[in-house]
Amino acid sequence: MAVVKSKLLNNLSNNWPNFLKKDLSKLIEIILSQIEKSLERNERVELRDVFTLESRTQKARTARNPKTNEKVKVPEKKTVHFKMSKKWFKDLNNG
Repeated sequence: MAVVKSKLLNNLSNNWPNFLKKDLSKLIEIILSQIEKSLERNERVELRDVFTLESRTQKARTARNPKTNEKVKVPEKKTVHFKMSKKWFKDLNNG
């Protein structure tokens, strides 16, 4: 289930009508940019009772193109590891 910024902004503005939409938009941008910067610095991002995000490095490897059976070198790359909290998992799955 993907969340689009515009839908998140609409949901927040409906829940808190006393805040201006442009202020909520700026808040979302600040939070997301700080999460991105933290992951770039290899720091762990944790929202208590919701989820944790952690950047991991995948080693360089030799892969195979399944169509041509040709060997391909895959360079080292960074990925983001997402882990949902047990409480959030139970809430989403109704107990």
